[in-house]
Amino acid sequence: MILDLDKFIAKEQPVWEELERFVVDKEEGKEQTAMPLEKANRFLYLYQRASSDLVRLKTFAGEADTAFYLENLIARAYRQLHIRRKRELGFRPLRWFLVSLPCTFRRHWKAFALSTALFLFGALLGALVLGLDYDQKRNLIPEQFGHLYGDPSDRVAKEEAAEFDNFASRQTFSTSLMTHNTKVAIFTAASGFFWGILTMILLFYNGIIIGVVCFDYLQAGEGVFLTAWLLPHGSFELPAIFMGGQAGLMIGRAVIGWGSELRLPERFRLIRNDLLTILGGAAVLLIWAGLVESFLSQYHKPEFYPWKITLGLAQLILLFAFLGYAGKRTSGSGKKRTEVLSSDGLSHSAQSN
Repeated sequence: MILDLDKFIAKEQPVWEELERFVVDKEEGKEQTAMPLEKANRFLYLYQRASSDLVRLKTFAGEADTAFYLENLIARAYRQLHIRRKRELGFRPLRWFLVSLPCTFRRHWKAFALSTALFLFGALLGALVLGLDYDQKRNLIPEQFGHLYGDPSDRVAKEEAAEFDNFASRQTFSTSLMTHNTKVAIFTAASGFFWGILTMILLFYNGIIIGVVCFDYLQAGEGVFLTAWLLPHGSFELPAIFMGGQAGLMIGRAVIGWGSELRLPERFRLIRNDLLTILGGAAVLLIWAGLVESFLSQYHKPEFYPWKITLGLAQLILLFAFLGYAGKRTSGSGKKRTEVLSSDGLSHSAQSN
C-alpha cells in the first residue's frame, strides 16, 4: 500500500496537536487532579496512535523533521504517563485494600479455588485414614502439635475448667502467631518456584493435619468445642493460607509458562504486583486472625460458644462478600460498569448489559 504522505500528515495532524495539548497541560501543571477515566483513555489512545504514526513515517527518509517532532512529542507523553502513574496513582492504603486487593483476588480466583481444593482434599483423606486406622494418629500429627495426641474429651474438660489468664502475655502470643502464620503463607507462595509442585504438596499436607484433628474431635463428640475453637480465627487464617497457595500457584504457572510466548522475566513482571497485593492481603488477614486467636479463640467457656461461632460465621461471610464484590462500580442506565484498579495502579473498565 502506497502512502499519500501529504494526505496522511493532514489527517493525523489534529491527533498530534490534541496529544500535545494534553502534554503541555500536564507539564504546566494545569492538570493537578487525577484524570477521569474517559480522559485518561483518550490520552492513552492519542499516545498509541501517534506512536503508530511515527513507525509509518520512519519509512520516509525525507520526513526527518516531522519524525523528529513526533519522537519528541511521544517521549514527552511517555514521561507524563509515568509521572502521573507515580504521583496520582501511587500507593494509597485504603484504596489498595478496598479496591485493588479484591479485584486482584478475583483476577486469579481459579488459583485460589485450586489452592482451597487441594487443602480440602488433604483434609478428607486425613479424616478417612484416621477413620480406618485410629492408631495412625501419632504418625499423622507432627510432634510440634503433641498436645493433640491425647483424648479430645480430656483436653476439652481441662480447657473448659481452666481460668482465662486475663490477657497476661497474650500480646506476645498474638505477635508470635501473626509472625508464624505470615511466614507459612510466604513460604507456601515461595514454594511455587518449584513449578508449583511444592506449593501443592504443602497445601495437601496441611489439609491432612486439619482433617485428622477435626475427625478426632468430631468422633469424640466435641464438635461444638472444635467449631468454637477454630472458627473465630480460622475464618480468616485459612483463607489467608489459601491466598498464599494462590500466589504460589501463580508463580508455578509463570515458571512453566503455559500458553505464553513471553520469556520468564517478562512473565514474572506481569504478575509481580498482583503477587505482592495478594500476599499483602494475606498478611492483613493473618494479623486479625492472630489477635482473635490469642484473645478470643483460647477462651473456652461453654456459655460463649454460640457467640464465638456466630462471630466466626459472620467473619467468613463478610470476607468472601468483600473479596467477591468490593471494588465494583455501577453506573449508566441498565448497564453495569466494573472498574478495576490493578495493583500496578492501572485502571481498566468493562461494560456489560
